[in-house]
Formats: sequence, C-alpha cells, structure tokens
Amino acid sequence: MTATLLDPTTALVLVDLQKGITALPTAYPAQHIVERSAALARAFREHGLPVVLVRVTGGAPGRTEGPARSGDVPADWADLVPELGRTDTDIVVTKQQWGAFYGTDLDLQLRRRGVTQVVLAGIATSIGVESTARAAHEHGYHVTVAVDAVTDMDADAHRNSVEKIFPRLGETDTAEAIVALLGRG
Repeated sequence: MTATLLDPTTALVLVDLQKGITALPTAYPAQHIVERSAALARAFREHGLPVVLVRVTGGAPGRTEGPARSGDVPADWADLVPELGRTDTDIVVTKQQWGAFYGTDLDLQLRRRGVTQVVLAGIATSIGVESTARAAHEHGYHVTVAVDAVTDMDADAHRNSVEKIFPRLGETDTAEAIVALLGRG
C-alpha cells in the first residue's frame, strides 16, 4: 500500500458523498470518510487540480437478486454533503449507475483537462468506487485509491476491494500520503 507518484494532471474523483448515501450504516464511519475526502479536495484545489464530485440519482435497470432501493427518498437525498466545500471550479457528475464513467461525460471532462490519473475516494467501496476504478483503468487512466477515505455497507466487500481489486487496478495509500505526494509534483 504505497502510492509512488501523482501525474502533473491528476484529478480527484469523490464518489457518492451525498446526504442519502452518507446516512447509510457503513463498515467505517461515513463522517471520517467525508472528513478525509474534504481534506483531499482542499489539497487538490490548492494545487489547481480538478475535483470531481459524483452523485447518484437513480439506478440501472434490470433484475437483480440483491435488494434494490425502494420507496421515496428524501428531497435532499442526492445533495452533496456540504463538508466537501463545493466550489464553482468543481466538476459535478450525476450518474444513474454504479460507476461514474458509463452514461456520463466524466471521461470527456477529464480528457479536456489533460487528466492522466485519478485519485478515488467515497462510498461504497465495492460498488461506486470500485466500478469507477475499473472503468478508469479500462479508459487508460492511472488509478490511485485513498483507502482510508472509502467505506462500504459490507465490511467483507470493502476488504475484498481494498486488498484484492484495487491493487490490480492501480495504487493505494492513505489520504494523508496522497496529499503529501501533491507537494512533490
């Protein structure tokens, strides 16, 4: 678990840090994930690097065996948490699926800015974050995951993503270590 390098044009992608998701019971406290993600966002903004705030407002169609979200959600369910300190320069991506690439303009937004690497954080580790990491890898981006800035509703699924999946897609490290790498660019 050591991130070695951040490209000169690296973007931070924060996945589903919105009121409805952060209110769910998670393996590690969502508030800690939000705090670390907010610190990453501040550092990326200070270095003039893109910050992408991803939110989910729907779900992909199709039958599943697992439980689906049902019923009405509160009006502010998809609102990004204010702790992220959203600015006018942030890129906001609204998705309908697990991953932030499919069906959105995320790849176009990143390529227009010359981005070659993404740092990921958010909720849920094995769903939105992992799906976005897989797609980023498939799109040719260098991928780094801030492993102490992700959590899941299922501790085993979280552990599998962090220990088995993310190392095959890129590098992993703590939010603090990633911020320190920003200073080396």
